[in-house]
Amino acid sequence: MSIDALAGPDELMPGEAPGPAPAEVAAPVGVPIGVRMRDGGIIEVALPANEEIAGPQARVAGAAVRALANGRRVPVLLVITGVVGVSVEARHVYSTSIAASAFALVGESPVDRVIAHYLLRSRTETIPAQFFLSEAEAVDWLRQYTSEY
Repeated sequence: MSIDALAGPDELMPGEAPGPAPAEVAAPVGVPIGVRMRDGGIIEVALPANEEIAGPQARVAGAAVRALANGRRVPVLLVITGVVGVSVEARHVYSTSIAASAFALVGESPVDRVIAHYLLRSRTETIPAQFFLSEAEAVDWLRQYTSEY
């Protein structure tokens, strides 16, 4: 299953007050964040290259992850190759995920590694996480955190 998530007006952070009525909200902005369930029970979140990831995009992707996880905690493969940056709000969304049992972040460059460490630095609970240069190695590592497949 694959879901492309775009930021929309109805996506709110927990405790966030709703904004203007949908008719008054500008069209969604940003390139879609791809979210899909891979074979073996791993959810893949592919951030768009050459983009700064904003909070609204991250919230919609987070909702897609929770929908695919269906109440379970599952391993998440976060592909960050080529991402330009991640906003503080988007970082908060990823660091407070309630659906992830583990995070494997995959990138190719030193900049990707810096962004991965920025994301990992803010985790509030003990969720295993690691950065990888190889998607295959990341998936192999995540397999130890799949419990229901």
